[in-house]
Amino acid sequence: MARPKEFDEPGALDAALLHFWTHGYEASSVRDLAGAMQITSASLYNTFGDKRALFARTLHYYIEQTYAEPVRRFSKLPAREAIKHFLGEIVERSLTDHERKGCMVVNSALELAPHDSEFREVVSKVLVDVETFFRRSIAAGQRDGTIAASMPTDDLARLLLSVFLGLRVLARTRPERKLLEGLVRAALTMLDGRVAV
Repeated sequence: MARPKEFDEPGALDAALLHFWTHGYEASSVRDLAGAMQITSASLYNTFGDKRALFARTLHYYIEQTYAEPVRRFSKLPAREAIKHFLGEIVERSLTDHERKGCMVVNSALELAPHDSEFREVVSKVLVDVETFFRRSIAAGQRDGTIAASMPTDDLARLLLSVFLGLRVLARTRPERKLLEGLVRAALTMLDGRVAV
């Protein structure tokens, strides 16, 4: 008969996520991860698999909490408000990230995606999902007149995706409210068909 687990699995997974998010994949050894999770290496392997499997699980959990859930929540708002609140939440999360961990998805895009096809596919899907959220919101806003139709929907969606990525990168190097909010403000001004002044 299998022995029951003697540790808090969700808590251990949260600790693993934080360790990977802070240190990256390559710099995180199984020993360091087990220490952060307050379990033995054997328990880590028995419960979560190898380091790669554990990283995949934490990355998917991060994606659900940081991307999928906000997209579902903000998709219920009027189009322009959905975009404003989505980007605004990114700014607020960035400003409270005092360790400057950045975005685990963007970090993974830079560290793993160039040479790992599995994680490249995971990261690409997240970015496609974010772009799709922007595209749906823009199309709805162009229909109801809250977003100018002077630029093609696809172009605006890709522009907002680049703003989103810029926010994530800037937050690691210059997490300044004025800078990040100014970038969001300029992006929202472009939705009016005007150039930000």
